[in-house]
Amino acid sequence: MRNMEAEKSDQIILEVKGVVKSFGSNKVLKGIDLSAQKGKVLALIGGNGAGKSTLMKIIMGLYKADLGEVKVNGRTVNISSAGDSLATGIYMVPQEPLLFPHMTILENILIGIKGNRKELNRRVDELLHKYKWSINLNSLAEGLSVAKQQIVELMRALIRDANVLILDEPTGALTFDEVETLYSIIDELKRNGKAIIYITHRLGEIFRIADTIDIMRDGVITVSGKVADFTEKDLIKGLLPDNPENKVQEQNLTAFGNSEEDADNSADEEIYRQKPVLELQNYTGYGFSDINLKIYPGEILGVAGVVGAGRTELAIGIFGLEKAVSGKCLLENRDITNLSTKEILLAGINYVTEDRSVNGLFKIRSVLNNLCSSFLLLEKKKGVFVDEQAEKELTDYYVRKFRIKISSQEQEVGDLSGGNQQKIMIARALSTKPKLVILDEPTRGIDAGARADIYRIIGELRKAGVAVMLISSDMEEIVALSTRAVVICQGRILETLQRTEITPEKLMAASFGVK
Repeated sequence: MRNMEAEKSDQIILEVKGVVKSFGSNKVLKGIDLSAQKGKVLALIGGNGAGKSTLMKIIMGLYKADLGEVKVNGRTVNISSAGDSLATGIYMVPQEPLLFPHMTILENILIGIKGNRKELNRRVDELLHKYKWSINLNSLAEGLSVAKQQIVELMRALIRDANVLILDEPTGALTFDEVETLYSIIDELKRNGKAIIYITHRLGEIFRIADTIDIMRDGVITVSGKVADFTEKDLIKGLLPDNPENKVQEQNLTAFGNSEEDADNSADEEIYRQKPVLELQNYTGYGFSDINLKIYPGEILGVAGVVGAGRTELAIGIFGLEKAVSGKCLLENRDITNLSTKEILLAGINYVTEDRSVNGLFKIRSVLNNLCSSFLLLEKKKGVFVDEQAEKELTDYYVRKFRIKISSQEQEVGDLSGGNQQKIMIARALSTKPKLVILDEPTRGIDAGARADIYRIIGELRKAGVAVMLISSDMEEIVALSTRAVVICQGRILETLQRTEITPEKLMAASFGVK
Protein backbone atom coordinates (compact mmCIF):
# COMPACT_ATOMS: atom_id res chain seq x y z
CA MET A 1 0.00 0.00 0.00
CA ARG A 2 1.34 3.42 -0.93
CA ASN A 3 1.88 5.71 2.02
CA MET A 4 0.21 9.10 2.43
CA GLU A 5 3.40 11.05 1.59
CA ALA A 6 3.68 9.28 -1.77
CA GLU A 7 0.01 10.02 -2.50
CA LYS A 8 0.51 13.68 -1.63
CA SER A 9 3.59 13.81 -3.89
CA ASP A 10 1.53 12.50 -6.80
CA GLN A 11 -0.97 15.31 -6.26
CA ILE A 12 1.61 18.13 -6.28
CA ILE A 13 1.58 20.05 -9.57
CA LEU A 14 3.79 23.02 -8.67
CA GLU A 15 6.65 22.90 -6.17
CA VAL A 16 9.05 25.66 -5.15
CA LYS A 17 12.15 24.54 -3.25
CA GLY A 18 14.77 26.67 -1.47
CA VAL A 19 14.13 29.83 -3.50
CA VAL A 20 16.36 32.76 -2.55
CA LYS A 21 16.22 36.24 -4.09
CA SER A 22 18.13 39.41 -3.24
CA PHE A 23 18.13 42.91 -4.70
CA GLY A 24 21.55 44.29 -3.88
CA SER A 25 22.05 43.88 -0.15
CA ASN A 26 18.32 43.48 0.46
CA LYS A 27 17.50 39.77 0.86
CA VAL A 28 13.82 39.52 -0.08
CA LEU A 29 13.35 35.73 -0.19
CA LYS A 30 15.39 33.61 2.23
CA GLY A 31 14.71 30.04 1.19
CA ILE A 32 11.06 29.51 0.24
CA ASP A 33 9.43 26.07 0.05
CA LEU A 34 5.88 25.98 -1.32
CA SER A 35 3.66 23.49 -3.13
CA ALA A 36 0.31 23.63 -4.93
CA GLN A 37 -1.72 20.42 -5.17
CA LYS A 38 -4.21 19.16 -7.72
CA GLY A 39 -7.79 20.13 -6.84
CA LYS A 40 -6.70 22.20 -3.83
CA VAL A 41 -6.54 25.89 -2.95
CA LEU A 42 -3.39 27.12 -1.21
CA ALA A 43 -4.02 30.46 0.55
CA LEU A 44 -0.91 32.64 0.65
CA ILE A 45 -0.99 35.56 3.07
CA GLY A 46 1.55 37.98 4.48
CA GLY A 47 1.96 41.59 5.43
CA ASN A 48 3.33 44.32 3.20
CA GLY A 49 6.89 43.56 2.13
CA ALA A 50 6.72 39.87 3.10
CA GLY A 51 7.94 38.80 -0.36
CA LYS A 52 4.73 37.42 -1.92
CA SER A 53 4.95 39.52 -5.09
CA THR A 54 8.63 38.67 -5.61
CA LEU A 55 7.89 34.95 -5.23
CA MET A 56 5.03 35.10 -7.75
CA LYS A 57 7.20 37.01 -10.22
CA ILE A 58 9.81 34.24 -10.00
CA ILE A 59 7.14 31.58 -10.62
CA MET A 60 5.86 33.62 -13.58
CA GLY A 61 9.36 34.12 -15.04
CA LEU A 62 9.50 37.88 -14.48
CA TYR A 63 12.38 37.52 -12.00
CA LYS A 64 15.08 34.86 -11.83
CA ALA A 65 15.83 33.26 -8.47
CA ASP A 66 19.38 33.50 -7.12
CA LEU A 67 19.09 29.97 -5.66
CA GLY A 68 16.49 27.22 -5.56
CA GLU A 69 14.28 25.51 -8.12
CA VAL A 70 10.75 25.39 -9.47
CA LYS A 71 9.23 21.99 -10.29
CA VAL A 72 6.13 21.25 -12.36
CA ASN A 73 4.74 17.72 -12.16
CA GLY A 74 7.95 16.59 -10.46
CA ARG A 75 10.30 17.97 -13.14
CA THR A 76 12.61 20.93 -12.56
CA VAL A 77 11.78 23.65 -15.07
CA ASN A 78 13.73 26.70 -16.22
CA ILE A 79 11.30 29.62 -16.18
CA SER A 80 13.02 32.72 -17.52
CA SER A 81 10.03 34.49 -19.10
CA ALA A 82 6.26 34.73 -18.87
CA GLY A 83 6.10 32.59 -22.02
CA ASP A 84 8.03 29.80 -20.25
CA SER A 85 5.59 29.96 -17.34
CA LEU A 86 2.57 29.70 -19.65
CA ALA A 87 4.20 26.79 -21.49
CA THR A 88 4.53 24.86 -18.22
CA GLY A 89 0.83 25.39 -17.41
CA ILE A 90 1.04 28.27 -14.91
CA TYR A 91 -1.15 31.36 -15.30
CA MET A 92 -1.57 34.34 -13.00
CA VAL A 93 -4.82 36.31 -12.88
CA PRO A 94 -3.71 39.81 -11.82
CA GLN A 95 -5.45 41.86 -9.15
CA GLU A 96 -6.69 44.22 -11.88
CA PRO A 97 -7.53 42.33 -15.10
CA LEU A 98 -5.61 43.51 -18.17
CA LEU A 99 -7.98 43.51 -21.13
CA PHE A 100 -7.91 45.40 -24.41
CA PRO A 101 -11.14 47.42 -24.20
CA HIS A 102 -11.68 47.87 -27.96
CA MET A 103 -11.23 44.21 -28.80
CA THR A 104 -14.00 41.62 -28.46
CA ILE A 105 -14.03 39.26 -25.51
CA LEU A 106 -13.19 36.35 -27.81
CA GLU A 107 -10.21 38.26 -29.24
CA ASN A 108 -9.02 39.02 -25.71
CA ILE A 109 -9.21 35.35 -24.76
CA LEU A 110 -7.38 34.04 -27.81
CA ILE A 111 -4.78 36.77 -28.23
CA GLY A 112 -1.32 35.29 -28.78
CA ILE A 113 -2.53 31.71 -29.31
CA LYS A 114 -1.58 30.01 -32.56
CA GLY A 115 -3.78 27.37 -34.16
CA ASN A 116 -6.93 26.75 -36.15
CA ARG A 117 -9.31 29.60 -35.30
CA LYS A 118 -12.42 27.48 -35.77
CA GLU A 119 -11.08 24.82 -33.40
CA LEU A 120 -10.10 27.44 -30.84
CA ASN A 121 -13.58 29.01 -31.00
CA ARG A 122 -15.08 25.56 -30.39
CA ARG A 123 -12.88 25.06 -27.31
CA VAL A 124 -13.93 28.45 -25.91
CA ASP A 125 -17.60 27.49 -26.36
CA GLU A 126 -16.93 24.20 -24.55
CA LEU A 127 -15.35 26.06 -21.62
CA LEU A 128 -18.33 28.41 -21.34
CA HIS A 129 -20.68 25.44 -21.27
CA LYS A 130 -18.52 23.42 -18.85
CA TYR A 131 -18.27 26.20 -16.27
CA LYS A 132 -21.78 27.56 -16.93
CA TRP A 133 -20.49 31.07 -17.63
CA SER A 134 -22.84 33.48 -19.38
CA ILE A 135 -20.89 35.96 -21.48
CA ASN A 136 -21.25 37.38 -25.01
CA LEU A 137 -17.99 36.57 -26.78
CA ASN A 138 -18.62 39.03 -29.61
CA SER A 139 -19.14 42.09 -27.41
CA LEU A 140 -16.33 44.52 -26.69
CA ALA A 141 -14.41 44.15 -23.43
CA GLU A 142 -15.04 47.82 -22.76
CA GLY A 143 -17.68 48.22 -20.05
CA LEU A 144 -17.39 44.69 -18.63
CA SER A 145 -17.83 44.43 -14.87
CA VAL A 146 -14.71 43.52 -12.88
CA ALA A 147 -16.23 40.10 -12.14
CA LYS A 148 -16.68 39.33 -15.84
CA GLN A 149 -13.21 40.67 -16.62
CA GLN A 150 -11.89 38.07 -14.18
CA ILE A 151 -13.89 35.37 -15.97
CA VAL A 152 -12.17 36.46 -19.21
CA GLU A 153 -8.78 36.19 -17.46
CA LEU A 154 -9.70 32.71 -16.21
CA MET A 155 -10.72 31.69 -19.72
CA ARG A 156 -7.36 32.91 -20.99
CA ALA A 157 -5.78 30.53 -18.49
CA LEU A 158 -8.01 27.55 -19.25
CA ILE A 159 -7.76 27.83 -23.03
CA ARG A 160 -3.98 27.63 -22.56
CA ASP A 161 -4.42 24.40 -20.54
CA ALA A 162 -3.12 26.00 -17.34
CA ASN A 163 -3.19 23.58 -14.43
CA VAL A 164 -1.88 26.05 -11.86
CA LEU A 165 -3.84 29.29 -11.38
CA ILE A 166 -2.50 32.13 -9.26
CA LEU A 167 -5.28 34.50 -8.15
CA ASP A 168 -3.96 37.79 -6.75
CA GLU A 169 -6.51 39.54 -4.50
CA PRO A 170 -9.35 38.48 -6.82
CA THR A 171 -12.19 39.88 -4.67
CA GLY A 172 -10.66 43.33 -4.12
CA ALA A 173 -13.14 45.18 -6.36
CA LEU A 174 -16.10 42.77 -6.34
CA THR A 175 -19.57 43.19 -4.89
CA PHE A 176 -20.95 40.60 -2.45
CA ASP A 177 -22.86 38.73 -5.19
CA GLU A 178 -19.80 38.77 -7.47
CA VAL A 179 -17.65 37.37 -4.66
CA GLU A 180 -20.06 34.46 -4.21
CA THR A 181 -19.96 33.83 -7.97
CA LEU A 182 -16.16 33.76 -7.86
CA TYR A 183 -16.22 31.27 -4.98
CA SER A 184 -18.48 29.01 -7.06
CA ILE A 185 -16.07 29.25 -9.99
CA ILE A 186 -13.15 28.31 -7.74
CA ASP A 187 -15.10 25.33 -6.39
CA GLU A 188 -15.70 24.18 -9.97
CA LEU A 189 -12.03 24.66 -10.89
CA LYS A 190 -11.06 22.51 -7.89
CA ARG A 191 -13.43 19.76 -9.01
CA ASN A 192 -11.70 19.85 -12.41
CA GLY A 193 -8.30 19.25 -10.80
CA LYS A 194 -6.81 22.73 -11.01
CA ALA A 195 -4.22 23.75 -8.41
CA ILE A 196 -4.88 27.27 -7.14
CA ILE A 197 -2.65 29.70 -5.25
CA TYR A 198 -4.95 32.29 -3.69
CA ILE A 199 -3.29 35.51 -2.46
CA THR A 200 -5.50 37.54 -0.14
CA HIS A 201 -5.54 40.04 2.71
CA ARG A 202 -9.03 38.94 3.80
CA LEU A 203 -8.83 36.26 6.43
CA GLY A 204 -12.51 35.32 6.17
CA GLU A 205 -12.04 34.18 2.57
CA ILE A 206 -9.42 31.66 3.61
CA PHE A 207 -11.85 29.65 5.72
CA ARG A 208 -14.41 29.68 2.89
CA ILE A 209 -12.33 28.38 -0.03
CA ALA A 210 -8.80 27.31 1.00
CA ASP A 211 -7.56 23.83 1.86
CA THR A 212 -4.05 24.73 3.01
CA ILE A 213 -2.33 27.93 4.06
CA ASP A 214 1.16 29.41 3.98
CA ILE A 215 2.00 32.58 5.92
CA MET A 216 4.95 34.61 4.63
CA ARG A 217 6.85 37.02 6.83
CA ASP A 218 10.11 38.78 6.07
CA GLY A 219 11.04 36.52 3.17
CA VAL A 220 10.30 33.15 4.79
CA ILE A 221 7.23 30.97 5.23
CA THR A 222 6.74 30.95 8.99
CA VAL A 223 3.49 28.99 9.25
CA SER A 224 2.12 26.23 7.01
CA GLY A 225 -0.65 23.67 7.34
CA LYS A 226 -4.28 22.72 6.76
CA VAL A 227 -6.77 25.57 7.12
CA ALA A 228 -8.95 23.41 9.36
CA ASP A 229 -6.18 23.47 11.97
CA PHE A 230 -6.19 27.27 12.32
CA THR A 231 -8.35 30.04 13.77
CA GLU A 232 -8.27 33.72 12.80
CA LYS A 233 -6.32 34.38 15.98
CA ASP A 234 -3.69 31.80 14.93
CA LEU A 235 -3.31 33.48 11.54
CA ILE A 236 -2.89 36.94 13.04
CA LYS A 237 -0.27 35.60 15.46
CA GLY A 238 1.58 34.04 12.52
CA LEU A 239 1.62 37.37 10.70
CA LEU A 240 3.26 39.22 13.60
CA PRO A 241 7.04 39.52 13.95
CA ASP A 242 8.85 37.65 16.70
CA ASN A 243 8.98 39.50 20.03
CA PRO A 244 7.40 42.70 18.66
CA GLU A 245 7.61 44.29 22.12
CA ASN A 246 11.41 44.39 21.92
CA LYS A 247 11.43 46.11 18.55
CA VAL A 248 8.78 48.60 19.64
CA GLN A 249 10.74 49.47 22.75
CA GLU A 250 13.93 49.89 20.70
CA GLN A 251 12.17 52.23 18.27
CA ASN A 252 10.64 54.24 21.11
CA LEU A 253 14.10 54.76 22.57
CA THR A 254 15.49 55.75 19.17
CA ALA A 255 12.66 58.08 18.23
CA PHE A 256 11.97 60.01 21.39
CA GLY A 257 14.59 59.07 23.93
CA ASN A 258 11.90 57.42 26.08
CA SER A 259 11.54 60.64 28.10
CA GLU A 260 8.94 61.10 30.81
CA GLU A 261 7.35 63.86 28.75
CA ASP A 262 6.76 61.49 25.84
CA ALA A 263 5.23 58.86 28.10
CA ASP A 264 2.88 61.39 29.78
CA ASN A 265 -0.68 60.79 28.57
CA SER A 266 -1.75 64.21 29.87
CA ALA A 267 0.08 65.70 26.86
CA ASP A 268 -2.21 63.68 24.60
CA GLU A 269 -5.27 65.02 26.38
CA GLU A 270 -4.03 68.56 25.77
CA ILE A 271 -3.71 67.80 22.04
CA TYR A 272 -7.34 66.78 21.73
CA ARG A 273 -8.65 69.86 23.55
CA GLN A 274 -7.51 71.98 20.59
CA LYS A 275 -9.38 72.63 17.37
CA PRO A 276 -8.48 70.10 14.65
CA VAL A 277 -6.09 71.09 11.89
CA LEU A 278 -7.84 68.82 9.39
CA GLU A 279 -11.33 67.36 9.39
CA LEU A 280 -12.73 64.89 6.87
CA GLN A 281 -16.51 64.58 6.68
CA ASN A 282 -17.89 61.55 4.81
CA TYR A 283 -14.92 61.96 2.50
CA THR A 284 -15.16 59.64 -0.50
CA GLY A 285 -12.95 59.16 -3.53
CA TYR A 286 -11.16 56.57 -5.63
CA GLY A 287 -10.10 53.75 -3.29
CA PHE A 288 -11.75 55.05 -0.08
CA SER A 289 -15.25 55.94 1.12
CA ASP A 290 -17.08 57.67 3.98
CA ILE A 291 -13.95 58.69 5.86
CA ASN A 292 -14.70 60.72 9.01
CA LEU A 293 -11.53 61.85 10.72
CA LYS A 294 -10.00 64.70 12.70
CA ILE A 295 -6.27 65.40 12.99
CA TYR A 296 -5.00 67.76 15.69
CA PRO A 297 -1.95 70.05 16.12
CA GLY A 298 0.97 68.15 17.60
CA GLU A 299 -0.61 64.78 16.89
CA ILE A 300 1.07 61.90 15.10
CA LEU A 301 -1.83 59.99 13.55
CA GLY A 302 -0.67 56.55 12.47
CA VAL A 303 -2.49 55.11 9.46
CA ALA A 304 -2.14 51.34 9.14
CA GLY A 305 -3.47 48.86 6.59
CA VAL A 306 -2.30 46.52 3.86
CA VAL A 307 -1.28 47.58 0.36
CA GLY A 308 -4.40 48.48 -1.62
CA ALA A 309 -6.48 49.30 1.47
CA GLY A 310 -6.84 52.94 0.40
CA ARG A 311 -4.25 54.69 2.59
CA THR A 312 -2.22 56.32 -0.18
CA GLU A 313 -5.39 57.05 -2.17
CA LEU A 314 -6.71 58.98 0.85
CA ALA A 315 -3.44 60.90 1.18
CA ILE A 316 -3.31 61.99 -2.46
CA GLY A 317 -7.00 62.91 -2.27
CA ILE A 318 -6.34 65.25 0.65
CA PHE A 319 -3.34 66.72 -1.21
CA GLY A 320 -5.41 67.37 -4.35
CA LEU A 321 -3.70 64.90 -6.67
CA GLU A 322 -7.04 63.11 -7.16
CA LYS A 323 -10.53 64.61 -6.97
CA ALA A 324 -12.93 63.53 -4.23
CA VAL A 325 -16.31 62.17 -5.28
CA SER A 326 -18.21 63.48 -2.27
CA GLY A 327 -17.79 64.72 1.28
CA LYS A 328 -15.66 67.55 2.64
CA CYS A 329 -12.04 68.19 3.51
CA LEU A 330 -11.65 71.09 5.96
CA LEU A 331 -8.33 72.72 6.90
CA GLU A 332 -8.81 74.77 10.07
CA ASN A 333 -12.51 74.92 9.18
CA ARG A 334 -11.81 76.16 5.62
CA ASP A 335 -13.26 73.99 2.87
CA ILE A 336 -10.36 72.91 0.65
CA THR A 337 -12.19 70.02 -1.05
CA ASN A 338 -10.92 69.51 -4.60
CA LEU A 339 -8.67 72.56 -4.65
CA SER A 340 -5.56 72.21 -6.79
CA THR A 341 -2.43 70.75 -5.24
CA LYS A 342 -0.75 74.16 -5.44
CA GLU A 343 -3.62 75.79 -3.55
CA ILE A 344 -3.60 73.04 -0.91
CA LEU A 345 0.16 73.33 -0.46
CA LEU A 346 -0.13 77.09 -0.02
CA ALA A 347 -3.01 76.59 2.43
CA GLY A 348 -0.77 74.55 4.72
CA ILE A 349 -0.62 70.85 3.77
CA ASN A 350 2.36 69.04 2.29
CA TYR A 351 2.85 65.42 1.30
CA VAL A 352 5.90 63.14 1.16
CA THR A 353 5.24 60.40 -1.37
CA GLU A 354 5.93 56.71 -0.75
CA ASP A 355 7.87 56.39 -4.03
CA ARG A 356 10.81 58.78 -4.05
CA SER A 357 12.23 57.33 -7.28
CA VAL A 358 9.14 57.76 -9.45
CA ASN A 359 7.21 60.66 -7.92
CA GLY A 360 9.37 62.21 -5.24
CA LEU A 361 12.59 63.63 -6.64
CA PHE A 362 14.18 65.22 -9.69
CA LYS A 363 17.04 62.74 -9.82
CA ILE A 364 19.27 64.65 -12.25
CA ARG A 365 18.82 67.98 -10.46
CA SER A 366 20.84 69.28 -7.56
CA VAL A 367 20.22 68.97 -3.84
CA LEU A 368 19.37 72.69 -3.77
CA ASN A 369 16.92 72.46 -6.70
CA ASN A 370 15.10 69.53 -5.10
CA LEU A 371 14.98 70.88 -1.58
CA CYS A 372 13.79 74.35 -2.62
CA SER A 373 11.25 73.40 -5.30
CA SER A 374 8.26 73.82 -2.93
CA PHE A 375 9.83 76.91 -1.36
CA LEU A 376 9.74 78.53 -4.81
CA LEU A 377 5.93 78.50 -4.75
CA LEU A 378 5.92 80.58 -1.57
CA GLU A 379 8.42 83.04 -3.04
CA LYS A 380 6.45 83.43 -6.28
CA LYS A 381 3.29 84.05 -4.27
CA LYS A 382 5.02 87.12 -2.83
CA GLY A 383 5.53 88.37 -6.37
CA VAL A 384 9.31 88.62 -6.15
CA PHE A 385 12.21 87.13 -8.02
CA VAL A 386 13.78 83.99 -6.64
CA ASP A 387 16.22 84.86 -3.87
CA GLU A 388 19.22 82.64 -4.60
CA GLN A 389 20.87 83.49 -1.31
CA ALA A 390 17.69 82.50 0.56
CA GLU A 391 17.68 79.18 -1.31
CA LYS A 392 21.27 78.47 -0.30
CA GLU A 393 20.61 79.38 3.31
CA LEU A 394 17.48 77.21 3.40
CA THR A 395 19.36 74.26 1.90
CA ASP A 396 22.24 74.70 4.33
CA TYR A 397 19.82 74.88 7.26
CA TYR A 398 18.10 71.58 6.46
CA VAL A 399 21.31 69.81 5.45
CA ARG A 400 22.72 70.60 8.90
CA LYS A 401 19.50 70.06 10.83
CA PHE A 402 18.70 66.70 9.20
CA ARG A 403 22.35 65.58 8.96
CA ILE A 404 22.11 65.06 5.19
CA LYS A 405 25.39 63.78 3.79
CA ILE A 406 26.28 65.63 0.58
CA SER A 407 29.46 66.80 -1.12
CA SER A 408 27.92 70.15 -2.09
CA GLN A 409 24.52 71.76 -2.65
CA GLU A 410 25.05 71.21 -6.40
CA GLN A 411 25.43 67.43 -6.09
CA GLU A 412 22.81 65.49 -8.07
CA VAL A 413 20.19 63.93 -5.80
CA GLY A 414 20.38 60.66 -7.74
CA ASP A 415 23.93 60.17 -6.43
CA LEU A 416 22.82 60.20 -2.77
CA SER A 417 21.88 57.21 -0.61
CA GLY A 418 18.21 56.33 -0.15
CA GLY A 419 18.19 57.67 3.40
CA ASN A 420 19.61 61.04 2.36
CA GLN A 421 17.14 61.26 -0.53
CA GLN A 422 14.32 60.60 1.93
CA LYS A 423 15.53 63.37 4.24
CA ILE A 424 15.60 65.81 1.31
CA MET A 425 11.96 65.00 0.48
CA ILE A 426 10.94 65.61 4.10
CA ALA A 427 12.99 68.80 4.27
CA ARG A 428 11.31 70.06 1.09
CA ALA A 429 7.88 69.39 2.62
CA LEU A 430 8.79 71.19 5.83
CA SER A 431 10.29 74.19 3.99
CA THR A 432 6.72 75.36 3.29
CA LYS A 433 5.96 75.48 7.06
CA PRO A 434 2.94 73.15 6.81
CA LYS A 435 0.23 72.84 9.42
CA LEU A 436 -0.18 69.20 8.39
CA VAL A 437 2.46 66.99 6.80
CA ILE A 438 1.51 63.59 5.35
CA LEU A 439 4.39 61.09 5.47
CA ASP A 440 3.72 58.05 3.28
CA GLU A 441 6.10 55.18 4.18
CA PRO A 442 8.84 57.62 5.29
CA THR A 443 11.35 54.92 6.31
CA ARG A 444 10.87 52.41 3.50
CA GLY A 445 14.14 51.15 2.05
CA ILE A 446 16.52 53.14 4.24
CA ASP A 447 19.20 52.08 6.71
CA ALA A 448 18.92 52.07 10.49
CA GLY A 449 20.86 55.31 10.94
CA ALA A 450 18.64 57.28 8.54
CA ARG A 451 15.57 55.71 10.12
CA ALA A 452 16.64 56.96 13.55
CA ASP A 453 17.16 60.47 12.13
CA ILE A 454 13.70 60.47 10.56
CA TYR A 455 12.13 59.30 13.82
CA ARG A 456 13.89 62.20 15.55
CA ILE A 457 12.55 64.64 12.92
CA ILE A 458 8.99 63.32 13.40
CA GLY A 459 9.35 63.74 17.17
CA GLU A 460 10.48 67.35 16.70
CA LEU A 461 7.50 68.05 14.44
CA ARG A 462 5.15 66.79 17.13
CA LYS A 463 6.78 69.00 19.77
CA ALA A 464 6.54 72.01 17.44
CA GLY A 465 2.78 71.52 17.10
CA VAL A 466 2.78 70.28 13.50
CA ALA A 467 0.12 67.67 12.75
CA VAL A 468 1.62 64.50 11.23
CA MET A 469 -0.29 61.85 9.29
CA LEU A 470 2.04 58.83 9.32
CA ILE A 471 1.20 56.11 6.78
CA SER A 472 3.29 53.02 7.42
CA SER A 473 3.30 49.30 6.67
CA ASP A 474 5.60 48.74 9.65
CA MET A 475 3.24 47.93 12.53
CA GLU A 476 5.97 48.49 15.12
CA GLU A 477 6.64 51.93 13.64
CA ILE A 478 2.97 52.85 14.09
CA VAL A 479 3.07 51.60 17.69
CA ALA A 480 6.30 53.43 18.50
CA LEU A 481 5.47 56.82 17.00
CA SER A 482 1.71 57.35 17.03
CA THR A 483 -0.31 59.30 19.57
CA ARG A 484 -3.39 57.78 17.91
CA ALA A 485 -3.89 55.28 15.09
CA VAL A 486 -6.54 54.34 12.56
CA VAL A 487 -6.64 51.18 10.46
CA ILE A 488 -8.02 51.37 6.92
CA CYS A 489 -9.43 48.17 5.46
CA GLN A 490 -11.08 48.01 2.03
CA GLY A 491 -11.25 51.78 1.80
CA ARG A 492 -12.89 52.42 5.19
CA ILE A 493 -11.70 53.13 8.70
CA LEU A 494 -12.24 49.84 10.51
CA GLU A 495 -10.53 50.65 13.81
CA THR A 496 -9.47 53.71 15.81
CA LEU A 497 -6.99 53.23 18.66
CA GLN A 498 -5.70 55.63 21.31
CA ARG A 499 -2.01 55.57 22.22
CA THR A 500 -2.38 53.05 25.08
CA GLU A 501 -4.53 50.76 22.92
CA ILE A 502 -2.15 50.51 19.96
CA THR A 503 -0.54 47.07 19.66
CA PRO A 504 0.83 45.15 16.66
CA GLU A 505 -1.84 42.48 17.25
CA LYS A 506 -4.73 44.95 17.04
CA LEU A 507 -3.27 46.72 14.01
CA MET A 508 -2.62 43.46 12.17
CA ALA A 509 -6.06 42.05 12.96
CA ALA A 510 -7.88 45.16 11.73
CA SER A 511 -5.66 45.40 8.63
CA PHE A 512 -6.87 41.92 7.65
CA GLY A 513 -10.51 42.79 8.35
CA VAL A 514 -10.86 41.40 11.88
CA LYS A 515 -12.08 44.02 14.36
